Amino acid sequence: MIDFVSMRRLSVRLVMTWIAAMVVASARVDADEPVASGENWARFHGPNGTGRSEHGQLPESWTAADYTWSVDLNGTDVGSPAVSGTQVFLLDSSSSTAAGGGQRSIDLVALDLGTGKEQWRRSHRVATTKRHSRNSPASTTPAVADGRVFIAYGDTNGAYLYAYSLAGEPLWQRQLGPWSGVHGFGTSPMVFENQVVLFNSQQVDQLAAWQVAGTSHMMAFDAATGEDLWSTPLRATRPCYGVPAVYEPSNGESGFGRQLIGANKGNGMFGLDVTTGELLWSLDVFNKRCCASPLLVGDIAVCSSGSGGGGNILSAVRIPSSKEQEPEELFRVTSAAPYVPSSVSKDGLLFTVSDSGIASCFDLSDQGRKRWSQRLGGNFGASPVIVGEQLLFLSLDGTAHVTRASAAKERVSSFDLGGRVGATPAVSSSCLILRVGNRLHCLPISGRGSQG
Repeated sequence: MIDFVSMRRLSVRLVMTWIAAMVVASARVDADEPVASGENWARFHGPNGTGRSEHGQLPESWTAADYTWSVDLNGTDVGSPAVSGTQVFLLDSSSSTAAGGGQRSIDLVALDLGTGKEQWRRSHRVATTKRHSRNSPASTTPAVADGRVFIAYGDTNGAYLYAYSLAGEPLWQRQLGPWSGVHGFGTSPMVFENQVVLFNSQQVDQLAAWQVAGTSHMMAFDAATGEDLWSTPLRATRPCYGVPAVYEPSNGESGFGRQLIGANKGNGMFGLDVTTGELLWSLDVFNKRCCASPLLVGDIAVCSSGSGGGGNILSAVRIPSSKEQEPEELFRVTSAAPYVPSSVSKDGLLFTVSDSGIASCFDLSDQGRKRWSQRLGGNFGASPVIVGEQLLFLSLDGTAHVTRASAAKERVSSFDLGGRVGATPAVSSSCLILRVGNRLHCLPISGRGSQG
């Protein structure tokens, strides 16, 4: 006989188990990564690459008269600024006699956040090299931590990593050997605890006649001394420029522990042991180079790949926490997916902008369901950022687009900034630092009713 009472009890248990699992999954999606605190936006795309700050609120539009200060730079470079405490750091390329007889140089510049006054400048001679027309000698973003600022750059002679004090005193430098890539160097360092991490990704296929095949490694150095800590070989195809992010398991999960999440064409999405560099897992989800940086939302890693000719995809992967789990692609976007711009998230919603100017919103708690899409127009290279409730997109021609970071499509305010924009802005608790053409601007955002 069929025991209907037992069957009912079993059904109730199954339903309750499913509901609990859904609640846990939702909590993991909504557990956005830490956002900018205080004055610190100390690496590319902000803390852990989130691209988000809860401090202040952007206006719907602004003009040059609204800037607290504006300063001239030597070049229209695409390297983004970083903010730490009361200082702004960025790379500036110039023909500088300080670099030796009028040679081309890459300058690390420190500015006062309150006034824009230049505090110091350190020049590094750079050899002539071929690069993509949208790249520049100073195309990377400084990383700042524990009283030190770190920069990386590359030329025909190789790749380099430098460390300075916040007062501009040289601390150490490393020459990392030859570097190969048709588009030029573009990888920024990041810092985790005592480690400076650099994704030294190089080219082995579709080489130009003057190039030799390179090798790719994720590399970690002692932040105080520059000594090697670990170096993990990765499959080299074409240079991938994303800055890795650190995954912190929630609820005291055992297994892999903290992971360094990266993305490239050769390995796809992958996780490394953050202490030893051991490759823990990888999932082959990309067939083209990755220029964007991974974005972590709970235990979901999001990144994109593509080319100037199209075929871009965005992939969302569930991060495994132990050897018993397999990484899982949750969804992928193949229509209007970004290539160069990294993505940003708030309240479980993923916001993207394609290189061809289509902004989109996806629901991470609903299998990546598209909530809205809107054509902004123009072409994009800078990554979007969220300040308070406002979402900011910046096109290459210098048009700013501001809208609410919402699940519903809302009005977009669009206005001209007066120059080209290839660099992602930085955010402090008091202002937005914005690189427009050959100028750096400071837009006040404090006192606008921080929300979120």
